[in-house]
Amino acid sequence: MTKSKAKPRILIIYTGGTIGMIEDPVSKVLKPFDFSHLIDNVPKIKKLDFEIGNIQFNPPIDSSNMNPSHWSMIAREVEANYDNYDGFVVLHGTDTMAYTASALSFMLENLDKPVIITGSQLPIGEVRTDGEENLLTALQIAAARNSRGDAMINEVAILFENHLLRGNRSSKVSADNFNAFTSNNYPELASIGLDITYHEKVLYQSDHNRPLIVHDTMDTNVMFIVLHPGLTKEMLEYQLNTPSVKGIVLKTYGAGNSPSDEWFTKPISEAIERGIVILNVTQCGNGSVNSNLYDTGNTLAKAGVISGHDITSEAAITKMMYLFGKGMTTNQVKKYLQRDICGEMTVNN
Repeated sequence: MTKSKAKPRILIIYTGGTIGMIEDPVSKVLKPFDFSHLIDNVPKIKKLDFEIGNIQFNPPIDSSNMNPSHWSMIAREVEANYDNYDGFVVLHGTDTMAYTASALSFMLENLDKPVIITGSQLPIGEVRTDGEENLLTALQIAAARNSRGDAMINEVAILFENHLLRGNRSSKVSADNFNAFTSNNYPELASIGLDITYHEKVLYQSDHNRPLIVHDTMDTNVMFIVLHPGLTKEMLEYQLNTPSVKGIVLKTYGAGNSPSDEWFTKPISEAIERGIVILNVTQCGNGSVNSNLYDTGNTLAKAGVISGHDITSEAAITKMMYLFGKGMTTNQVKKYLQRDICGEMTVNN
């Protein structure tokens, strides 16, 4: 699109989730409403004076049923409509929203337009719904321009209540508050109050001269292993020997710590020798893996476990899917897991 004063063109992609539900007047059961009648359900959209298109998944996908094939569907819709719209708003259930946001950040290489993901805790038809405000604000952010006339946001972001967050830095932290998401290790991209205040210094800076490249193949032969007191050698070995697994996100204690006994370290070392990639991420919502802080963390590093620094669990697992999905070798995956690809982690050189 040219940098003119024409009406912003925004595409809404409704995948499913609470935001798109409305109460049936007869049965009182919540059901998805037809987004072709979006203006009737949210009449305030008319005041934005935007040109709005919409695509609706049929059937809508419950957030808990979201999987990588659906991420590919979203990515392909962005690709197919990229030249015809200034920005995109993806409506999505909250439970797996951070996974989708993280995945799309890797899948949409050279993204130069906003992809704003939002949803709600209450259906858009409810009297006290947060859905209406989230939708309206997401549309405004998708249309926002900076002083040069470029899109203000050039990345995948989550808009929820008072915060615009980098998608691959976000996690859901509440099942019943309107401010349901947080970004503990990276500042918010914008604050939502009486005004929308953008924090331009922390926004992702894209290369405007590179074309969008969509990677729609994700390799799902990856998994989490979560450490907990009482984990046994038998439990650990069973998980490490999961058929076809290529990569494991190991959710450790504190700054990346784990048991240092041989019953734990030997199976980990053997798995790495078999070619399994193991990435160390902290179970803590805030902070970073520091393999040099404690001996228990250094033991993992010596065994060949890679530090995930301050990456979220959601970004870690989707980054692995993305890298293996590109057909990379084990060594290549290890190399890129240690690099910041699109703002997903802070690497301290």
